[in-house]
Amino acid sequence: MDDLSSLIAGFQVALSWHNIGFMAVGVILGIIVGVLPGLGGPNGVAILLPLTFGMDPTSAIILLSSIYWGALFGGAITSILFNIPGEAWSVATTFDGYPMAVQGKAAEALTAAFTASFIGALSGVVLITFVAPLVAQFALKFGPAEFFAVFLLTFCSFIGMGRENRAKIIASLCIGFLLAAVGLDSISGDLRMTFGSTELMRGFDFLIVVIGLFGVSEILLTVEEGLVFKGKQAKIDLKVVLRTWAGLPRYWATLVRSAIVGMWMGVTPGGAIAASFMGYGLAKRFSKRGKNFGKGEIEGVLAPETAAHAAGTSALLPMLALGIPGSATAAVLLGGLLVWGLQPGPMLFVEQKEFVWGLIASMYLGNLAGLIIVLATVPLFAAIMRIPFSFVAPVILIVCAIGAYTISNSIFDIWLMLIFGVVGYVFKKLDYPLAPMILALVLGDRAEDAFRQALLGSGGSLGVFWANGLVTTLVVLALLLLCWGPASDAIAALRGRGRSEAEPAEAAR
Repeated sequence: MDDLSSLIAGFQVALSWHNIGFMAVGVILGIIVGVLPGLGGPNGVAILLPLTFGMDPTSAIILLSSIYWGALFGGAITSILFNIPGEAWSVATTFDGYPMAVQGKAAEALTAAFTASFIGALSGVVLITFVAPLVAQFALKFGPAEFFAVFLLTFCSFIGMGRENRAKIIASLCIGFLLAAVGLDSISGDLRMTFGSTELMRGFDFLIVVIGLFGVSEILLTVEEGLVFKGKQAKIDLKVVLRTWAGLPRYWATLVRSAIVGMWMGVTPGGAIAASFMGYGLAKRFSKRGKNFGKGEIEGVLAPETAAHAAGTSALLPMLALGIPGSATAAVLLGGLLVWGLQPGPMLFVEQKEFVWGLIASMYLGNLAGLIIVLATVPLFAAIMRIPFSFVAPVILIVCAIGAYTISNSIFDIWLMLIFGVVGYVFKKLDYPLAPMILALVLGDRAEDAFRQALLGSGGSLGVFWANGLVTTLVVLALLLLCWGPASDAIAALRGRGRSEAEPAEAAR
């Protein structure tokens, strides 16, 4: 009951006129970012984060989260009308969304995608509403050793359960740790790896790194690709929306299954990309019309969109309750909380209740506003795709530079942004994941502080990390997750070898 009354109070905060305005502006900006080639949720939030400097934290997080919801909706427009996924997690949507557009069913496909996105996001918000306070309350019992064990669990789960090459994940994490270590040591007061530079004494600002890695690098990649877009036309009217909605109940099993998959993949570091493909694969496996998948089956649009949005939303749960981002976008939002002077984690639910519940309430309203806006304005936003990127890129680059400069009023930061833009470009060309680097940059110094404080409290004994059942469980879970990926790879390799040996033997009979 306390949570429900807090949520009602949160709605009162979110429903103030200025916050509704920020919500609408955020959704529209997010849709624009979502349909622009190469950009997307994390990049858009990173680029536009400086706009929130000086704003009230509640209004700022509502604006940023609404940008994220809008970007999620925008990605489906490009996938269905142009066969170009606006985001990596929209790839599976193209499998059946674009064939539907070719068959003249673009409006149905878009309505199904937007509605499925709303259902997926709504399931994630409900999960946050009822589970995040419990997790935060439990985490209040944590000391430095337990917090370090949670950080260790996060890093190990990124390595063990990540879909990318594990060596590349580890390399990306290590670079993030190195970047986080630069500057003033918060415990000893010593300077580390500044090489005599006064600008590096304050370390690498998270925002500059993110703007460069996500924003500038995507511009470089998109300019290199020289994309030209010629998509299908779509006009959504009320009859199409109502007709599509009337047919959705028959796919309830697909929607529920995809939402569960998405929530699980969002809370763990599986991520929205893996969730969308898993949701699509399971829908194809269990559907009576599985053989029609890939030819314009509406169920093939519903499943990945539901799973991806449930995952994207659920990734905010560990960020709010534990201060640990579950995705790249959550990491950017977490950086925003730090900029606004808020400390993510369990104390946020105690010290900043109005902020937390205002944010959660805005998730409900932002998704509803996003659904209404995209259904009403698809042709307008699809037209943005036809603007030559040579006109759009300089504007985005200027916004990035202004954002980097305003952090400390320093030209040095703009150069840093450009350097990290090149680093991000190289990482993406070599298929190195950026999320682990961002995670390590955000959490690296906090994990180090927790580790050193735990050791100081125990007189230097490592036994503090298995001194009680809670910390021992967390450390053991971390090690199990670390070994999970290599063990599953080894089992899969052994099974593959067994099949390849069995096939020649059967052929010889």
